[in-house]
Amino acid sequence: MKQESMLSHFYEMRTRFLFIIAGILIPLLIILPFANSLHSFFVSPLLKELPIGGQMIATSVTSPFFIPLKVAFYVAIAISLPHTLYQIWKFFQPGLYPQEKLIGGVAVVSSVLLFIIGAAFAFSFVIPTVLKFIVGTTPDGVAVMTEIESYLNFLISILLAFGISFQMPIIVVVIAVLGVVEVKTLKEIRGYVIVGAFVIGAIFTPPDIISQVMLAVPLCLLYELGVIISAVILSRNKSAYDLVK
Repeated sequence: MKQESMLSHFYEMRTRFLFIIAGILIPLLIILPFANSLHSFFVSPLLKELPIGGQMIATSVTSPFFIPLKVAFYVAIAISLPHTLYQIWKFFQPGLYPQEKLIGGVAVVSSVLLFIIGAAFAFSFVIPTVLKFIVGTTPDGVAVMTEIESYLNFLISILLAFGISFQMPIIVVVIAVLGVVEVKTLKEIRGYVIVGAFVIGAIFTPPDIISQVMLAVPLCLLYELGVIISAVILSRNKSAYDLVK
């Protein structure tokens, strides 16, 4: 019986994994013809800051072909993110209690929304600001000609850093609602969180103070938002419990 249970879990995991792969491949096949257009869209923040006639370079023979494909692949992963999280959620759902299912469902939806908001904030405000600062401080006689793969790595690291960092409210709410840490404790460690936010900003952003601050400040604000939401939820739960009692 135990072996049959393990096999059923294995088959379920395999099925969910295949669904996740299909969820990535389908949008990838759809957007592949537009790979060059997507690449142009994502490099536009840099090209806008370069002097007239400025351009990017490719130091590898295959880069002009493979980099747009990489961009299309990353976009496909981003598009399939809600589907991927849903498949992961469906795998774990049968083993959860009703309250945990509710918390998990809300967390999945909120996680997707916050990731999109974080990545959009980074692409719309952080990256243009950082690029403007870097290009503006270039010494005379130096031509800024960024390699396309280097820029893609820079772009992806910034988008991921902000998308993941914007999960802060979810992390705070989950650990508070599940009773891992009390709201009172979350408030008391606020100073450590601020220091930690700036450390994270220094680690996961380029070595300039602007991007570090633009990541650390939202992190601190999102932490406070998570504390407030946790306090409201726990307060309502306590009131409901008192009424039943």
